[in-house]
Amino acid sequence: MVTKLATLARLSFTKVEKESIKSDLQKMIAFVQKMDEVDTGNIEPLLHMGSQQNNWREDVVKGTCTKNEALQNAGKHNNNFFMVPTVIQK
Repeated sequence: MVTKLATLARLSFTKVEKESIKSDLQKMIAFVQKMDEVDTGNIEPLLHMGSQQNNWREDVVKGTCTKNEALQNAGKHNNNFFMVPTVIQK
């Protein structure tokens, strides 16, 4: 099982690492199987973790600054725009 998973994931492990991974996987599977013991017959499935959905707020403009204030601390600018180094070359 570990070898097949390692192949699918394009990973390689030593024999000792495979045994350790196998042990960990068996513990994880046992933990998940433990969930089968819980009676969930009378429990409704959850679609959302909380009762609140899409708590929208009104879009209010606040805390603005002028263009000159914004450009004041810029490393380089041309009085209208921030000047930044070219990132994409043609």
